[in-house]
Amino acid sequence: MNARPEEIVSLLREKIEGYDVRTQRAETGTVLEIGDGIATLYGLQEAVYGELLEFETGVQGMVLDLKRDTVGCVLLGSEEGIKEGTVVKRTGRPASVPVGDSMIGRVVDALGFPIDGKGPIETTETRPIEFEALGVVSRKAVTVPLQTGILAIDTMVPIGRGQRELIIGDRQTGKTAIAVDTILNQKGQNVICIYVAVGQKASTIARLRNVLEQHDAMDYSIIVAANASDSAPLQYLAPYAGAAIGEHFMFQGKDVLIIYDDLSKHAVAYRALSLLLRRSPGREAYPGDIFYLHSRLLERACRLSEEYGGGSMTALPIIETLAGDVSAYIPTNVISITDGQIYLETDLFNSGQRPAINVGLSVSRVGGAAQTRAIKKTTGTLRIDLARFRELEIFTQFSSDLDSLTQNSLEHGKRLLEILKQPRYHPMGVARATVILYVSTNGLLSDIPIAQITSFAQSFADCIEKQHSDVMETIEQSGDLPGPFIEVVRAALEEFKKQVGSWQA
Repeated sequence: MNARPEEIVSLLREKIEGYDVRTQRAETGTVLEIGDGIATLYGLQEAVYGELLEFETGVQGMVLDLKRDTVGCVLLGSEEGIKEGTVVKRTGRPASVPVGDSMIGRVVDALGFPIDGKGPIETTETRPIEFEALGVVSRKAVTVPLQTGILAIDTMVPIGRGQRELIIGDRQTGKTAIAVDTILNQKGQNVICIYVAVGQKASTIARLRNVLEQHDAMDYSIIVAANASDSAPLQYLAPYAGAAIGEHFMFQGKDVLIIYDDLSKHAVAYRALSLLLRRSPGREAYPGDIFYLHSRLLERACRLSEEYGGGSMTALPIIETLAGDVSAYIPTNVISITDGQIYLETDLFNSGQRPAINVGLSVSRVGGAAQTRAIKKTTGTLRIDLARFRELEIFTQFSSDLDSLTQNSLEHGKRLLEILKQPRYHPMGVARATVILYVSTNGLLSDIPIAQITSFAQSFADCIEKQHSDVMETIEQSGDLPGPFIEVVRAALEEFKKQVGSWQA
């Protein structure tokens, strides 16, 4: 069927009127050099630090080095197909990661893509990976406790919501165990947990995920994984991606716990990138801005004032030492950035004291401000008693004739150490910890043999929970231990001792 001339004219007029004469401008450059996940580019005169670039192969990169004539870029994917002369263009947007409630319960990589085989993540929201930490005006003092469920920490090294507490120690001393137990203890506490794994084996991350699933902890947790097999750029980005995901919830007024496991490998990954980018190495071959690497990451953890939503993000970075050397470059850097450290000692771990927390070197700069009144009352002189025990143990190890006061102090210290032993994946609630602490620190278990004191204390706590559940609920909710409750605990202890028989040594 032939169209009439007026119809053809009408169609042409519509096409001409609807024609978009605007031009699209895209700044492009070319690859000068490529290798080891690093590309040197020429022609991107207006590129910005941290900006995403796109290669013609579809792979993305991020600007990490700006020089007079060239741009240094790290690849966020395979370098296959990229060679000298390959065209690359600017995207005009910073590197970002998807965020939102749909991330909860998932395992993602450093770019926020799911790697748990559960399908795509349904979210349209993103946040830039790099974000400037908020100033002091928008922050609030740390006063709300974040209970780890670990008796030795909640009593002597308390952590508050919005704090940055370093976990430091040699390899295989239980650093990750403390972090995992803290995640398990947040069940029912309205805290979203983010675990960032840097440079770990995929099998290790799979075991961690299974543990969290067995304890129903993945219902409020997110795992961000940059495996040991991943490239250095992805290991470098992972902690910042985790912080961006956590900030999304923090700005909504929620409480977040984020664990960086571990920042030693993160520093090594950044050192590799920097040396490949031909930056001048300094102490121990680390670049001069290695302090800024971790300070700008950890400063993002804070507690917001009510005007800014009132949310918080608590950071537990992990650092691995060599032969207990806390004065090495990276450990001293992170110690100076954080609000305290939990130091795990190899000798204590090997002797069976687990968690192997060295009370003398561990400290919380927030202190009692982030402790419940019940824990404060019952802790009493626990730290001093343990310090006295350590000193007496050293001075009396070759003595055979000791006075009764010294013997009593040694026996009391040994009992306290036994009470502080705690198996993995068994975090302790505030009420249970309060009862056990009270009977231990006040010498009410002095007639119990040391070998049986842990089982006795746990059995007594079970008894209190069954027979005086109202007392336990009140302690849990109020965080206080009133005088009448103390009398209830004392009377229940005497009755329990009669029921279980003679515990005399």
